[in-house]
Amino acid sequence: MKIEKNTAVTLRFKVADAQGKTIEDSPEPMVYLHGGYGNTLAKIEQALEGQEPGFQTTLALPPEDAFGVRDEGLLRTIPRSQFPPGVKVGGQLEGRGSDGREQVFNVTKIKGDTVLLDGNHPLAGKALRFTVKVTEVRAASDEEIAHQHVHGAHGHQH
Repeated sequence: MKIEKNTAVTLRFKVADAQGKTIEDSPEPMVYLHGGYGNTLAKIEQALEGQEPGFQTTLALPPEDAFGVRDEGLLRTIPRSQFPPGVKVGGQLEGRGSDGREQVFNVTKIKGDTVLLDGNHPLAGKALRFTVKVTEVRAASDEEIAHQHVHGAHGHQH
């Protein structure tokens, strides 16, 4: 079966920086709903459109096609007293961005009485190389299409 809108695509992937250093090598396959639902990067979907199981490719993506350019407006410095005890570097919390939308912030540094937060994706601003191999393609169920994501093994569980 070819990859087209409303197919569930199973793939293995590896992410490396522009110099080839591995950032992530998926131990489990990833499954996403193909067709513009935002379940994977747009450039990856474009490269996989019309392909079949066994297809493999490596894509070199600039930051704007990967996880975006860094936005220094997403950096926050908050008094440590506003956090519960045990706040640690690497922790995450949800807050509101300057536009009022929900935003995930990563704790990047704790310095004395202040906590530094970053609302950028950890890979924002980086050129990345994605190596993907398609292992399975199937028609998505009506429920998956309605929910706009894949259910079941390696997909979303309800």
